[in-house]
Amino acid sequence: MIKRFIFLGFLCAVLIGKAQNVTLVAKDFIDTLPITPSCHASTLIEIPGGIMAAWFGGEHESHPLVGIYMSTLQKGAWSKPMEIANGKFSDGQQYACYNPVLQRYPDGEIILFYKIGKGPSTWWGMLKRSFDNGQHWTAPEKLPDGIYGPIKNKAYLTKKGVLICPSSSEDKGWKVHVEFTSDRGKTWTRTEAITNPTIAGVIQPALLFHGENEYEFLMRSQQDAIMRMETKDGGKHWSALTKTNLPNPNSGIDAVTLHNGKHILVYNPTLKNGMDRGELIVAISNDGKIWTPLLTLEKEMGAEFSYPAVIQGSDGILHISYTWKRQRIKYIKLKV
Repeated sequence: MIKRFIFLGFLCAVLIGKAQNVTLVAKDFIDTLPITPSCHASTLIEIPGGIMAAWFGGEHESHPLVGIYMSTLQKGAWSKPMEIANGKFSDGQQYACYNPVLQRYPDGEIILFYKIGKGPSTWWGMLKRSFDNGQHWTAPEKLPDGIYGPIKNKAYLTKKGVLICPSSSEDKGWKVHVEFTSDRGKTWTRTEAITNPTIAGVIQPALLFHGENEYEFLMRSQQDAIMRMETKDGGKHWSALTKTNLPNPNSGIDAVTLHNGKHILVYNPTLKNGMDRGELIVAISNDGKIWTPLLTLEKEMGAEFSYPAVIQGSDGILHISYTWKRQRIKYIKLKV
């Protein structure tokens, strides 16, 4: 089955005229025996000797018992998922958790960013820390009002130690802003909204790196396409919002800049025509503007394959995770 998958992916790349080799190294479900009826919104980081994944899971999205779960890949096997955060409070109240994002610092400290609330219009930002690769986690810390941390996709750590967090809000229209912390989440600054919801509603930016202080945001939108904008001063000022030629059914995306300067994007390349989130692909670009399909990960009418996360390991291997039918988190390992 794996050989057939590799052949079909390679054949697809050849047929579209892209001389880019791609090899499927592994594919598996992270949560081989799901411990919750529903799960969504995974995140990935590299840890010594493996990969760490986290996601939210429970009865269904927004259910108050939904928590954040974690699993690690070591020696070719995923650990049993364990809950590492929830929305319980000492007064007995409990709220749903959403959209975890993992961040690992060079000295090994890991920060788990996540959100708590009844939904995106009223949720608030939280974080927890681990100093032993996820074996133990500190008590939850509430982020300042108006600060959410990276909203869905990974943050970018500069050489000076500033964490640039692509973020967005949905309380007064969909709009994107950028958050910064230079002391690992203890203090924060943020820009005002860099997009105007009366022009286009956009959220959940994915960051691409083009050079010193030069970044690009690719964003989920309400415009049936992925939207983009650029900065040349580290995120203080941004270009006008423009529409790409990449169709998207208002679904989460993720992207990463590779060690060789090329870029990878994982997204649903469909409109709301019956497929909706039923197709998920990997695309590649030299400049972050012109994209070429590289591999189809899933394609099934009426199904949902969504909210991808993608990182490149220190060995150059690509690691991808995504929601599989809201029932499982699927993991893909590619050599590009």
